Amino acid sequence: MSHQQAIRIGTLVPGTGTVDYVRQILPHGFESFEITWGFGKTCIPIDMPKLASDLRQVMGDRARIAALGVFGNPLGTDEEAAEIRSQWEKVIDNAHEFGTDVVAGFAGADPTKPIHDNIERFKQVWGPLAERAKAKRVRIAFENCPMGGDWNRPRYNIAVNPDAWELMFAAVPLDNLGLEWEPCHQLCQLIDAMPQLRQWAKRVFHVHGKDASVYRDLIARHGIGSPVTWCHHRTPGFGDTNWADVISELRKVGFVGSIDIEGWHDPVYRGELEMTGQVAALNYLKACRGGSYVANPTEQKAASGY
Repeated sequence: MSHQQAIRIGTLVPGTGTVDYVRQILPHGFESFEITWGFGKTCIPIDMPKLASDLRQVMGDRARIAALGVFGNPLGTDEEAAEIRSQWEKVIDNAHEFGTDVVAGFAGADPTKPIHDNIERFKQVWGPLAERAKAKRVRIAFENCPMGGDWNRPRYNIAVNPDAWELMFAAVPLDNLGLEWEPCHQLCQLIDAMPQLRQWAKRVFHVHGKDASVYRDLIARHGIGSPVTWCHHRTPGFGDTNWADVISELRKVGFVGSIDIEGWHDPVYRGELEMTGQVAALNYLKACRGGSYVANPTEQKAASGY
């Protein structure tokens, strides 16, 4: 596989104006993209095959679509939730047009119930969606973002930590359900991300390239319930995570897929410095991947001094 691209490095791109956006940033060296559609009645294009075709023309063999992201709350019972479930169905059905088998997003949540009391509704919604995806050879990857919720009052998403994942994957025991994992959301829950990744790496289908800086001196002084901000979301290379360790763990389990940078969150590399930060993260992650690919000698016997 060329470019060391069992693991590609890319970025998230918006679901509107996608082709022009990709055309502008492709020369920076991004190898993959996740297209993301946001909350509510979003404008997922009626003609998805045309969007896929237009993107192929722009990307050529320089990049690929790693995942399609549908974000919103599919566990609700109102019209908006029904629309989001319909969007999931549409994107699952069209994923092959984009050359990807990963559709990602939030698992959803009923905020009036704790996570363990959301599991029956999760099963009702995701059982059929997962079966539909399996028939299309599509994998579903739940992002691990709490969206400001907690165990007793989840918001938009119950797929936030291993306790929830255990309940979810037991309720819908299909192997095409997994994670869109990133260390940021775990660090911001004061979870040690690397032991977690070692345990869950085989369930990771897609990775968001987003990190965090946790200021433990502020936690020690103010606690986690004060008005003082004790963590920030960061672009990879500027946060607390050693991404060489992340990539090593992914390689150990044979991960094939992408780390796509989730920008637009860093408190420093933002505004006019947004793409500066993203390209710095791109080059940092490529270095963590091992740098430029170097072919082995034809005779691949290890040299030894003994």
